[in-house]
Amino acid sequence: MSTQRYILVSLVKILLVVLLLILLFIAGTMIGYGVIGEGNPLKVFQPSLWLHIRDFFS
Repeated sequence: MSTQRYILVSLVKILLVVLLLILLFIAGTMIGYGVIGEGNPLKVFQPSLWLHIRDFFS
């Protein structure tokens, strides 16, 4: 395998892992807020919710 192909395959793998992490984060927040928190799962995408969460940490 050439060096360029190895680098390309490695970058694609890293990109897939990052994409999978983002998808799992979105699914996890929807499940956590919707099922465990008994709220509307789609409300997790509202900026006001994230500002409220940020206020807890600052």
